[in-house]
Formats: sequence, structure tokens, C-alpha cells
Amino acid sequence: MTATPDRTQDAQRTILLVPHTGREDNVASMRRAAELLRDAGITVRVCATPAPGVDLSGLDLVPHEPASAEGCEMVLVLGGDGTFLRAADLAHAVDIPVLGINLGHVGFLAEWEAESLEQAIERVISRTYRIEDRMTLDVVVYDRAGKEIGRSWALNEASVESLDHSGVLDAVLEIDARPVSSFGCDGVLISSPTGSTAYAFSAGGPVLWPELDAILVVPNNAHALFTKPLVVSPQSRVAVESESSTSEAQVSMDGFRRLDMPAGARVEAVKGERPVRWVRLDNQPFTDRLVSKLRLPVAGWRGPQRGGDDYSV
Repeated sequence: MTATPDRTQDAQRTILLVPHTGREDNVASMRRAAELLRDAGITVRVCATPAPGVDLSGLDLVPHEPASAEGCEMVLVLGGDGTFLRAADLAHAVDIPVLGINLGHVGFLAEWEAESLEQAIERVISRTYRIEDRMTLDVVVYDRAGKEIGRSWALNEASVESLDHSGVLDAVLEIDARPVSSFGCDGVLISSPTGSTAYAFSAGGPVLWPELDAILVVPNNAHALFTKPLVVSPQSRVAVESESSTSEAQVSMDGFRRLDMPAGARVEAVKGERPVRWVRLDNQPFTDRLVSKLRLPVAGWRGPQRGGDDYSV
């Protein structure tokens, strides 16, 4: 779903900046963004932890917790994909949009690159952007007796991972309350379309266009005949059960939210009730982003040869 920003908000606007402060040029970019926003009359909160050698003086520093994002118009991320995922956690908690400007390496989740920072800030100031919903996953872990022992959510993926790296995790995969296959594995990835270009892609899964509502299941280094990735309905319930005799496991959401999964436990994942509200600044198709970010070879492409701009089938 696509929406336009709410222009009926109170006169006092507030933006939460979430920067990666590991490099001096990142800090300089963050200060420049804060300066431009404040010059436009927008209050700026900065979610960053002071570190040795990093000057964060003169900034309104707030902790990394949902309360810091309350009352904000959006979360503005300056960093790579890891920073974006942690910032999306705050945006998701209070249901506000998130915008990423890549100051890292690949930056697949970012909307624009560092060289377009000032232009992006101007678009935020003028509210000339739109908002898309990105599907999430809701995840629950149950113990062997069926008692809930933890729940969380994921934008990219929920990764069921063995904690015993000297052996395998004995798991049974289930879709919609029916068994699919059992195998020994390093783990199982349950991914959203957004996460299909992340860990699931590295594990051999397909790329899903973000407009697609679906759940991707990728066994990770499984020892069995049937270990192919599965793309299932967004209405499906995906479950992974571990054998009671296997090693303990852990469920990792987006690489940093974690739930314990004792031997004999069960993890269930469904389409999330609340999406992540994703700020878009342009109409670049996902295909172009894929080619650019992954540096795919497209030399020799000529395009449709139909004359004019008529690309209808």
C-alpha cells in the first residue's frame, strides 16, 4: 500500500535521527542533516550513544527505545543496513515512517546515497515523499508443552539457528499445520520479501520483489534430499519444530532481536499485523535497485524493440 505523508500535523515537527557514528564523515553528515532540519524549524532528536573520540555535543541525545520515537514525524537513518534495521525497530514500535540514507557499503535498505543527503533532507522538509507498507513477520516460540516462551517480529527474517556449531539442528518444517520435511541443518530462515535479498539470498533463496506479499522459507545447509526454498502464501503459518534430542537453538530476528529455543521447542511465523512504513523519495523500480546494489552485469541489453514507448503485451 502507498500513502502520502500526513500534512495536517501540529506546527512543531520532530524528526528522530539514527546515525551510524563509527566514522568521522558519518558524524559530519549527521550534523549537517540536523542543521538543515533545525534551520527549517524542525526539532531533531538524535539516537546515538557517545563513544570515545566522537563529538556529539550540542545534540539532543535520546536512548534507543520506542519512547524516543514517540511524537516524531519519521525516523531518519544515516548508515548502512544494520543501522536501518535497528532504526526500523523504533519506527515499527510507534508506527511512524522510516527513511534510510546509505552511509555504509551495499545499503540495500536505504532509499538514497550519501551524495544525495541534502536533497533528501529538502524532500523531508517539504514533505515531498510517499510512504509504502513493507510486510513484516510476527514470530512466537513455544516450549515442548505448548506454552509461549517468547514473541517478536522481523522486517527481514527470522533465523532459527543451532547453538551447537559442532553438530546439526534436527528440525521438522511445517506449513499450515501439515508437515513438509524433516532434516538436520544449521538452521532455517523464514523471510519476508524485503529480507529475500539479505541472509536468505546468501543461503540460496530467490529474490522476491517487495511488492509481493509472500513468506520465503530457506533451509540453511540442510542434509536431506528436499531442501529447496519454498515461497508460500502470506496467509500461511510457517512452523519449525526441533527434536527433543537435538541441541538448543535460538531464533534471531533481523540479526539482533533474539529468542531462546530449547530442545523440543517450536517457532511459528506469520505475516505481521503491523507493516513497516517505508519512505520513498523517487519512483526507481526495484529492478534498477537490484542491478545497482548487486552490481549485476547488464551489458548488451537493448530493451523492447516495439517502437515508441508502447511496452504493452
